[in-house]
Amino acid sequence: MPSNQFSLEELKNSLSETEVKILDILRSKEETNSAFIYGALKKKHGVARSSVPVLLERLHSKGLVKRRKETCRGGMRYLYSLNGCKENYYKSLVESVVNKMIDKFGNVAVSYFNERFSKKDD
Repeated sequence: MPSNQFSLEELKNSLSETEVKILDILRSKEETNSAFIYGALKKKHGVARSSVPVLLERLHSKGLVKRRKETCRGGMRYLYSLNGCKENYYKSLVESVVNKMIDKFGNVAVSYFNERFSKKDD
């Protein structure tokens, strides 16, 4: 596997078990919709139909899946595929953690980061 691609083992510490299973399903499909993913998960994992689009949205916001809109009978739907770029995912993960720290600790966190990174340059 190229170094820029992630392995599911690397993601187990930062994703829910169901998110990892969704990524595993997407590995075997070039592109699919949430209904197919729900169908693959419902029997073995007891996932609610409404949970799958929410989890796919989270995976999309983390940069792990790509999506595109498709016109279908009844309106529009998203088709999802695996993004697989480790660098984008790690950047998203770090950004999320840093933003949570700044939200919680405010100026203390910002001061720490400024001090920490100015020491690195020395």
